[in-house]
Amino acid sequence: MRVNGRTSITRRLTLLFVFASSAVLLALGFVIASSVEKHFEQQDMEVLTGKMELAGYALEKLQSQNDLERMKQQLRNALVGHPGLDVSIFSPNQTVIFATPGASAPINLASVNARRNPHRPFTWTIGESSYRGIAAELSTGIKEQSRVFVAVSLDIAHHQAFLRSFLRTLWLFVAVAAALTGILGWAAARRGLAPLRAMREQAQVVTAQQLSHRLPLESTPVELAELAQSLNDMLARLEKAFHRLSDFSSDIAHELRTPVSNLMTETHVALSRQRSADDYRSILESNAEEFGRMARMISDMLLLAKAENGLGTQAREMVDLAAEVLVLFDYYDAVAEEKGLRLVLEGNGEVSADRLMLRRALGNLLSNGVRHSTANTTLNVAINTNKEMVSVCVKNIGDTIPQEYWKRVFDRFFRVDNSRQRSSEGTGLGLAIAKSIVGAHGGTITAESMIAVTTFTIRLPRGTDASLTPGSL
Repeated sequence: MRVNGRTSITRRLTLLFVFASSAVLLALGFVIASSVEKHFEQQDMEVLTGKMELAGYALEKLQSQNDLERMKQQLRNALVGHPGLDVSIFSPNQTVIFATPGASAPINLASVNARRNPHRPFTWTIGESSYRGIAAELSTGIKEQSRVFVAVSLDIAHHQAFLRSFLRTLWLFVAVAAALTGILGWAAARRGLAPLRAMREQAQVVTAQQLSHRLPLESTPVELAELAQSLNDMLARLEKAFHRLSDFSSDIAHELRTPVSNLMTETHVALSRQRSADDYRSILESNAEEFGRMARMISDMLLLAKAENGLGTQAREMVDLAAEVLVLFDYYDAVAEEKGLRLVLEGNGEVSADRLMLRRALGNLLSNGVRHSTANTTLNVAINTNKEMVSVCVKNIGDTIPQEYWKRVFDRFFRVDNSRQRSSEGTGLGLAIAKSIVGAHGGTITAESMIAVTTFTIRLPRGTDASLTPGSL
């Protein structure tokens, strides 16, 4: 069976069964045919050798020409009951001394084989009949004729007829066996590949609405268990990515709906009647603020997408964390001074990272700390180093975050205080961006909040071989 020009596995296995069995049966057939032919040759040689020994014994007993006549009669008597067996005796000058009626051995061929290959079998064909014979040069007791050639031959037509019939039967059996093996191979392949068809049917159940469906591992053969597990793992990743994409779409639609609605409302109100230039300026300034918020949100979503896929963390270098924190302190110094905050740095350390992306993650934590710190308190940044990891702890004093929200604060658009949901202070993506950047650098970020003290901790690997892990979040 072919699907779009591709041969199916069932057909490949069936053809493999047919070719393998045919090759084995053909080889077996050649071995059997050769063995049968060799057996016939051995049988013929036993008869031919026996008659050659008989002729040699009779020739050694000869003493005169009279004895020669008696020997001929003895040979005729000895060949009675052996149809197809011929004996020829001739002199070196090819004069026939004795020959059974209808002797078939060519004298030239016999004399050549007697000299070159004595007692070795040779074959020849006359008409439709085939013969096998041996020839040898033997001695006699007659002084005038001490050496003669003797050829003993046997008609092997019945052997060859049997071999032809045997080979026809054998090759017919091989053909039938190959066809039967093909049918059995096809059935075995179909049955053996049934689990694959079952996996295909199970996979067809998976849709965008049923991404939670998994392939059953208990009923899967051992050879396919790893494949089924890999498919289940892939479905789990797809389900997670699909849910994340759905959540992202819902969140971004929800967040953009409010500023767009505000812009449309203010625009319709402005167009409802004639207004002064100052009124139009005020409306445009309000619209510009909403546009700015939307632009920041879109920029943050783009940065978040890049961070989660490792697209923004490519320029790796050794980064001095203390130096980066001090640069950020200078940036937030004016805001901190307005709230009476003291910015304190403790410790030092270096990591292999993308400087700009890591600065963005640290800046988001500091921005969050400054924004939610109680006035006239201290915002502390502590850097600790061990053999494998470097940790950065950002600690501020402010409202306590309930424990059930410690992990959720890193979700997109999540805010602990719903009253700040429409605040223009941020887009609700700062901590999500920080988590994505840290995760892309092979690190982790956690949050803890107890007794008005909130601590965000970043842990990063020190080594220069820290690999990026896009999409790990």
